[in-house]
Parts: sequence; structure tokens; C-alpha cells
Amino acid sequence: MAADALVRCRVSSETKALIQSIATREQITESALVRQMLVTLARTSATETPAIGKSDAAELRAERLSIRLAPDDRLLLGDRAAARGMHSATYVAVLVRSHLRRLTPLPVAELDALKRSIAELGAVGRNLNQIARALNTGGRFDGPGRQDLEAMLKIAVALRDHVRDLLKANETSWERGYGETTD
Repeated sequence: MAADALVRCRVSSETKALIQSIATREQITESALVRQMLVTLARTSATETPAIGKSDAAELRAERLSIRLAPDDRLLLGDRAAARGMHSATYVAVLVRSHLRRLTPLPVAELDALKRSIAELGAVGRNLNQIARALNTGGRFDGPGRQDLEAMLKIAVALRDHVRDLLKANETSWERGYGETTD
């Protein structure tokens, strides 16, 4: 839906400062914040849903969940969400879902890095299979020597260990929190 209409209004200096503060905290523009608030209000307005019964109103309330956080908890939430490359609300939703379903979520960036690593390991494995096949059939092989193959194996083992450690660190960070240690 294209935004082609303009809504203008005047507010007190205090309201303007509050909107500015919230927009800065959410890392969006004041206009984007006001637009979000207006859209949310319009969607839940009685003018759009005439004659809402008690059960309908309860369903509307159940769709959205609001929580209150202490200011220092909000800062921690923002830091942890930013460290994962997520918006705060998305981070909270992922945390709740992972807790309820006993999942260890993997953020998109980390998942993409793991997929690239797996693809690279697959390519190395295919190359090693071709070398082994050539050597087993008695064919002539003008490729890497024994030392090169041992180096490739060390790289593959190191990558495997790194991926394992990454997954363990991911799981630990969701259990304990970003950047916290037990030392």
C-alpha cells in the first residue's frame, strides 16, 4: 500500500520530546513512529470494528502482548538484540518462542555463515573423494601431495571444531545471555 496522504497535527513540546526519545530508542524516524502508532490505533479502533462483543475484544487483546521493562533492562534488551542483528521486539518473540518450545534459535546471519561453511566443507569433501578415487584406480595424479592433503585435513578438522564451538556458544548465549560468562 502506497503512502500518498499526509496527516499533520500540533503537539506540546513535551509530547514532541517524548516522541523524539522513543523514536531514537527504537532507531526509527519520528514520522515512522507516529505512522506505526496511527496504524495500530486505526486497526484496533472501534470505528473499524463496530459493535465489538466481549469475546471479540478478548481475541483482539490476545493477538498482541505488551510488557513493561525497567529502563536498565530495556537497555540490556536493546544491546542483546543489536548483537544478534535483530529488533528488540523480534528478539523478545524469539526468546519466548525458544523458551516455550525448548528451541535454541539461530539468527539468520549465523545460520547463513554456517550454511556457507557447510558448502565449503562439501566442496573440500568432493575434491578429496576425487583424489582418493584417482589414487585407488591407479590413475596418474598430478595434484596435491601428502603434505597438502594433511594440511587440508587439518583445515577441515579446524572448521568442524569452529562450527561446533559456534553452535555451543550460540546455545550458551541464549541460555545465559549475550556476553555473560560464568568465570
